[in-house]
Amino acid sequence: MPDTAQAVAEPAAQSQPNPADSKTKAQVADFPEAAEVNATGAGGSIDILLDMTIPVTVTISTTQIPIRRLLQLGPGSVIKLEKSVDAPMDLYLKDTKFATGNVVVVDGRFAVKIKQILGLAELKPEEKK
Repeated sequence: MPDTAQAVAEPAAQSQPNPADSKTKAQVADFPEAAEVNATGAGGSIDILLDMTIPVTVTISTTQIPIRRLLQLGPGSVIKLEKSVDAPMDLYLKDTKFATGNVVVVDGRFAVKIKQILGLAELKPEEKK
């Protein structure tokens, strides 16, 4: 077989590691320049991203209750929330707050009318994730 590699026999004296050679020697890597490509990728379009969906979560309010109280909840129980009725609701993309809005009713269903789109400068430090 002409394509097989042949092992090179090393002298027995070199098979024992030399303590002076135990340090790893660094070599300079020579990489070729990368060719500049179009920032939008091979297709030249972001249409694939525009057709994707992402879950939006609207938080009306939060509260904390002891487990003892949680176990006592049943039909007709009322949990008092921390926000007032007029306070804007928080909208999240995944775990990041991106907007605030007010709850409205459209065609007999709850909806949120966006009041403000938030930028990073407007978020509290604990909301920046």
